[in-house]
Amino acid sequence: MKNPAAQPSSLPALRLEQALQLLAHSGLPAPGDVAQAAGLQALIDALVELSSRDALTGLANRRAFDLAVLREIDRVARSGEPALLLALDIDHFKRINDRHGHAAGDRVLSAVAAALIESVRPMDLVARVGGEEFAIILPNCASSFGQTVAERVRRRIQSLSVEIGPDLSIAVTASVGGAYAPQWVRTTPALWIERADQQLYLAKGQGRNLVRLEPSAMSVVSNEERRALFETSQFQDLE
Repeated sequence: MKNPAAQPSSLPALRLEQALQLLAHSGLPAPGDVAQAAGLQALIDALVELSSRDALTGLANRRAFDLAVLREIDRVARSGEPALLLALDIDHFKRINDRHGHAAGDRVLSAVAAALIESVRPMDLVARVGGEEFAIILPNCASSFGQTVAERVRRRIQSLSVEIGPDLSIAVTASVGGAYAPQWVRTTPALWIERADQQLYLAKGQGRNLVRLEPSAMSVVSNEERRALFETSQFQDLE
């Protein structure tokens, strides 16, 4: 019978070994000597990075996306600089899985993820937020450039020919919707995401493989956002 008193002391070592195995399986470089402060910090940093990434595509995951949306809302409210949120769905993805299997679906997801990274700036955040759903946050993206950027993304995906087996490849398309964060207004993640999703639904409803964007930010400020603007305004100090 094992000595119960020995179990707590062995638990940290067990967790440390599990953390190192997790990094090894993910393909991330192993940290240095974790018995030293620098090595332990490197391990912690690597685990934090791993927790923010989608395991299949390497893109930001939903958790990282949600945090990035909050940061961007705060930046736009403070600076007034424009920001565009794109929501994307791979068209007929279920059909790909049903006909060719989930391994083929995974290859399509990885190929689309790579295409998205190639289509935007390093400063933009690309995330996988659901099964075949992706999102891109584009800071400092004026409405005069938004359509061009979104079309570039759509065309890049349309150009894909994904190999899923010997002598077998499939074409891929995606529907894209987008919305701008209202400038100088502290919107909410739910409102901003809902607006992008509404445009995505329009693109899908009008035939797929299309881009639909809101025309501008200030023309679509909601009553809730207007209340937030006045509640945080300096004028309330005059009451």
